Amino acid sequence: MNKSKNKNLKNALLDRCESMDIPLVGVASVDQWKTPPFLPWVPKEFHPQSIYPEAKSVIVIGLPISLPVLETSPSIYYHELYTTVNTLLDQYTYRLANFLNYKGKASIFVPRDGYGSIPVLVGNPIAFFSHRHAALLAGLGTFGVNNMILIPEYGPRVRFGSILSSADLPPDNILETQLCNNCMRCVKMCPSNSINREYYPKDLTDKKPVPPL
Repeated sequence: MNKSKNKNLKNALLDRCESMDIPLVGVASVDQWKTPPFLPWVPKEFHPQSIYPEAKSVIVIGLPISLPVLETSPSIYYHELYTTVNTLLDQYTYRLANFLNYKGKASIFVPRDGYGSIPVLVGNPIAFFSHRHAALLAGLGTFGVNNMILIPEYGPRVRFGSILSSADLPPDNILETQLCNNCMRCVKMCPSNSINREYYPKDLTDKKPVPPL
């Protein structure tokens, strides 16, 4: 009976996301953080239950960064789009968390940027929660060499927000198809040469050499 109720609640949540024009949504079980699909993985202190012990599910939503605006970067258009998407992510995850709270399932939203300020981030470049790893476990995409999540519909042009919930929702499957083909274009095109040409994530079972640049 609980499984049926949890499935119905997930369907209601998906309907709410559709009514809010949220194009990407997925669910991961908090237990998935305990069995890393690859290394390096998120440290235990940044797992969902370390942040919110009541959590059983992580709901991840994604909003795309529109390509026509991205192609103007750096520009005021892109700056405003980035700010708008970040604001929407916080508003949407807040509203979805409240929706689940109204349904009797204690839930909190995770701000899209999990750090105090830019100076704090410069001094200690760690966020308290990784929306990218949550998006992977929620079946929304896969990691590329550039350490970004690639989405079938939008490539790397997506920003994410997450909700930690006590609702035990049916999780979505991790994508089986690796979207990054290791062409290394991101490495060659990076203006600051900051992308490591080694594979990410580290596939411990893959022994093939890194392609030459």
